[in-house]
Amino acid sequence: MTIVVTGATGQLGRLVVEALLDQNVPAEKIVATGRNVAKLADFAARGVQIRPIDYTDPASLHAAFADAEKVLLVSGSEVGQRLPQHLNVIAAAKEAGVALIAYTSIANADTTGMALAGEHQATEVALRDSGLPFVLLRNGWYLENYTEQLANFLQHGVVLGSAGDGRVSAASRADFAQAAAAVLLADDQAGKVYELGGDTAFTLGELAESVTAATGQQVSYQDLPAEDYAQALIGAGVPAQFAQILADSDLGIARGDLLVSNGELGALIGRPTTSLSEAVQAAADALSAANA
Repeated sequence: MTIVVTGATGQLGRLVVEALLDQNVPAEKIVATGRNVAKLADFAARGVQIRPIDYTDPASLHAAFADAEKVLLVSGSEVGQRLPQHLNVIAAAKEAGVALIAYTSIANADTTGMALAGEHQATEVALRDSGLPFVLLRNGWYLENYTEQLANFLQHGVVLGSAGDGRVSAASRADFAQAAAAVLLADDQAGKVYELGGDTAFTLGELAESVTAATGQQVSYQDLPAEDYAQALIGAGVPAQFAQILADSDLGIARGDLLVSNGELGALIGRPTTSLSEAVQAAADALSAANA
């Protein structure tokens, strides 16, 4: 069985390849792909097949999928360009006759009103229309969306957002990657839909409390109207279009769009998901070490 992982040069895709290797999948049965294959040299040294792909280049996709039994389609990173890119991947997978394509969608894709979900929803429709056997991995928010901002939280003493008291079921990238590997290695996955999120949801106020506890520095949560939050992000250097998407996503959190309480992620990975406090403490320790 040959498993192709798209986007292996990115953070999630790389972790999926690692998870497959950890599950003792023979390295030669794993195909790690991406635009800049130089980033995959370490996998090549371990025997993993390396193939260049670009979602905008159908020829590269056809070549990469030639002997694939299963393909993990990691959603593209270019918001606004993802649907045509995903359609190229689906077409190439269909031509290759793959037995299963797994897609990293967004939590509660069938009910969410978040702007960020639009391309995921359209991709899910395309998969259903393709006739390909597929499985949906509806991933919630990454804990890293927050922990990677730790230095900024500490610099300003505040977590900004527009989520109110909404709860978000975030989990680590490694958790989501291990779940993807488990699904790729399991039988009879076609047609399944997994709603994936951390075991314990939290508010952004609780995020601020966790930062305070981990660092000893007082950090509070300041809830803003969405437009004010977007302007604050733009002022911090976030591109305007993406700032609007982030602010809209916080409104989604306020509505419960990123709340997942079914325990499916923990069941797939066979352990409790990474908690907010664990993730924040690890980030605080790493920041402290970097500044030492």
